[in-house]
Amino acid sequence: MTRTALERLFTPHSIAVIGGGAWCRSVLGALSHGGFAGPVWHVHPTADGALRDIASLPQAPDACFIGVNRDATVDVVDQLSAIGAGGAVCFASGFAETEDGKAHSDGLITAAREMAIVGPNCYGFVNALDGVAVWPDVHGLIPVDSGVAVLTQSSNIALNLSMQQRGLPIGFLGTAGNQAQIGVADMALHLLQDPQITALGLYLEGVGNVHRMQAVACAAQRLGKPIIALKSGRSEAAQSAALSHTASMAGSDAGAGALFARLGIVRVRSLDAMIEALKHAHLYGPATPGPIASLSCSGGEASLMADGGDARGLAYAPLTDDQDSALNAVLGPLVTRSNPLDYQTFIWNDAARMGEVYSIMAAGPAELTAIVVDYPREDRCVTSAWACVEDAAVTARRASGKPVALLASLPESLSETRAQRLMAAGVLPLNGLEAGLDALAALYAPQVTPDPDRDIPMPVALEGPRVLDEAAAKTALAEHGADVPRHVIASSVEDAVSGCASLLPVALKACGLAHKSEHGGVVLDLPTQSHVEDAARRMGCDRFLLEEMISDGIAELLVSVVADEAHGYVLTLGAGGVWTELWQDTLHLLMPATGTEIDAALKRLRIAPLLEGYRGKPAANRAAVVAAIMAIQDYVTAQSGRVAEVEVNPLIVTPTRAVVADALIRGDL
Repeated sequence: MTRTALERLFTPHSIAVIGGGAWCRSVLGALSHGGFAGPVWHVHPTADGALRDIASLPQAPDACFIGVNRDATVDVVDQLSAIGAGGAVCFASGFAETEDGKAHSDGLITAAREMAIVGPNCYGFVNALDGVAVWPDVHGLIPVDSGVAVLTQSSNIALNLSMQQRGLPIGFLGTAGNQAQIGVADMALHLLQDPQITALGLYLEGVGNVHRMQAVACAAQRLGKPIIALKSGRSEAAQSAALSHTASMAGSDAGAGALFARLGIVRVRSLDAMIEALKHAHLYGPATPGPIASLSCSGGEASLMADGGDARGLAYAPLTDDQDSALNAVLGPLVTRSNPLDYQTFIWNDAARMGEVYSIMAAGPAELTAIVVDYPREDRCVTSAWACVEDAAVTARRASGKPVALLASLPESLSETRAQRLMAAGVLPLNGLEAGLDALAALYAPQVTPDPDRDIPMPVALEGPRVLDEAAAKTALAEHGADVPRHVIASSVEDAVSGCASLLPVALKACGLAHKSEHGGVVLDLPTQSHVEDAARRMGCDRFLLEEMISDGIAELLVSVVADEAHGYVLTLGAGGVWTELWQDTLHLLMPATGTEIDAALKRLRIAPLLEGYRGKPAANRAAVVAAIMAIQDYVTAQSGRVAEVEVNPLIVTPTRAVVADALIRGDL
């Protein structure tokens, strides 16, 4: 069977290293010391023992490392492609990440033809499953029979991750660099098909092609292989750095979060949490979000677990009556039974009773049981007394069939050797309270139900989008079912006075101002025509919008849709009106969102109690609220990518209605 270009590159039978210098010598040394069984050819015009040129190669190599400058790289790629090489790692920089590099990048793609190109501006890859390192530096990977694949857009981040000593088996480590031809998504799609790869870890500076990443998520879901992602670009400085470093579009942090939630990609916020979450993914596969259980023999540790979980939205399952009775029978009346549980030291070093307690906690409604334990320094005492914890954890894992973790509050309190032993026994080692809880929260805290197959509409590039005034924006939204106030548009003070009679009391607004309240362009609750006249003359403009007052509002919401070129359309829901900036109470969904997803998001806002009827006050018409948000979304969808932004603020919610009180639309409309 003919092997694909990526198969040849990542699992080569032969390798060529083109170029001189320390980087190429490092690749040659790593291949020699790593025990690669196939032929390795060095190509350099003057180096001892090297072939003088590519034409001297005895056959087309499967994998190549090209360690020459950018100008020579394009010519080398052209020659290798012509003889049928499988693929190449392009080490040189100075391509699309620089101002004058685009022509070189285009030339590289043209020269490659059917040959797979990883990079340029990257280190390459280490395949620990097959003992192959097309990699010009040190790395920390060890041979494994199965493990996770880690792909990054940063070579140094990949190198750092390779040095982890926490028991994570990494089967494949790859860097993508500028992704001129082969991107992270292409590499991921290929690697996910390997039965030895158990999960996928991604460090991203930009998502790239959204629909390609969607294909990765669909494949991962189908194969039951979790994806754990760390994406930089939360700050403006990081977004600028990403653009200059890899020519990637970092996009908005909210957009990335909404996209990952839709695709079922578990997002973490640090490299530490990424490692811990990947260990879970390797050992147990996809997590089922829900409450967890915690045990320790210290009240201090139990308190830290309780506080840390609460801060991260991680719930602890209440004890059932059966659990409470069973724990009382084993621990006695002196131990307070709760979750997190401080089981104290009455049963310490009694592996059977400890295993019984751990199993009781694991048998309840918790999805995972975490046992806090810090091992002492091995040069200070005999650590065999802690073997009871491991034995009891294994017992609980086998008895419950659920995930069980040993969590060390300090990362260094759980050695690599012990972590590897726990992984082999089916128990999850977690190094560090902060990283461990971050990982568990990313896996087990409430999540949006993923739906990677759902279509993701993308905005088109717009030149000079225009802004619709409030009246035109409301009319456009009303055509898609939004509830807008009864209104009159007046082109003079006199028209405003005569036109408001049927609407009194009214809100008077100056037309043409984007932020009317900040410029005295809004006056509310005018009871008579004379009040309207006085207010209109003070505004000093000649066009007005007069609207019925919505007087029975329960709450005000912000509803906005923003075109994120990197991730799709982002729907934002939050506290509206004057509370928008003060509360910063927002949640983000990727469009299109379902009514069920919108309703669930509303319930997670801090303003949710107002919608549900706070302290005896009337509840909002939730169906009307969801319908209003769906109408706004439907309007955006109907514009086929030509909308840049829609903002409704506020959406006034009443016991019967959800009314668009103010609206702004920007786009090519």
